[in-house]
Amino acid sequence: MRKNIKTTEGIFPMPVLMIATYNEDGSVNVMNAAWGTMFERDQVLLNLTETHKTVQNIKARKAFTVSIADSRHVTEADYFGVVSGNNTPDKFARSGLTATKSENVDAPIINEFPICMECEFIEYGDCGVLGKVVNTNVDESVMDGDKVDITKLSAIAFDPYTHGYYKVEERVGDAFKDGFKLK
Repeated sequence: MRKNIKTTEGIFPMPVLMIATYNEDGSVNVMNAAWGTMFERDQVLLNLTETHKTVQNIKARKAFTVSIADSRHVTEADYFGVVSGNNTPDKFARSGLTATKSENVDAPIINEFPICMECEFIEYGDCGVLGKVVNTNVDESVMDGDKVDITKLSAIAFDPYTHGYYKVEERVGDAFKDGFKLK
C-alpha cells in the first residue's frame, strides 16, 4: 500500500555543497546549499535567493567555489547552513576551518573539504546562480590513481524527509554497464 505525504522536496539524496566566496573586506564566507546540481558538464546551478550574502558576494567577485561536504566535517557544514553571513560576518573564522585562495578564480578553497570546483560566475536568473567550472581541485587523500575514490571521500547527502545527513560511500553497481544485462 502507498500513502500520500505533504513533502514536495522529496528528491534524495541531495548533495551537501559548501559554497565559498570572499566578502567585501576579503574575509571568507561559506554557506551550505543542498539545492544545487550540475547543469551541463562544466556548469553548476545553485538554487539560491538573492538575499543570501553568498549570492551578493558571487555577483561582486564574479567567482565562487563549490566543495562537497564530508562526514568528518558535518558539524561545520551544518553550521554554514544555520548561520547567515548577513548576521554573522565572521562565521567562517568561528568554524575553525582554513582556506587557501584559488589560483583560478577570485574565491577561497576550503582546505578541509576534499573536493572543490572552482567556478566563474555566468549569471543569476530565475533558478539562481549559474557558474562555469574552470578547475576541480582534489585532495590526494581521496584519490586512487587519477580518479576520485568515493569510498575515501565519505561525502554526505541531505535527507529532506527527516532533515538528516547520511554518508554516501558504498558502490552498488556500474553505470552505463549493469543495465546491459537486461538487453
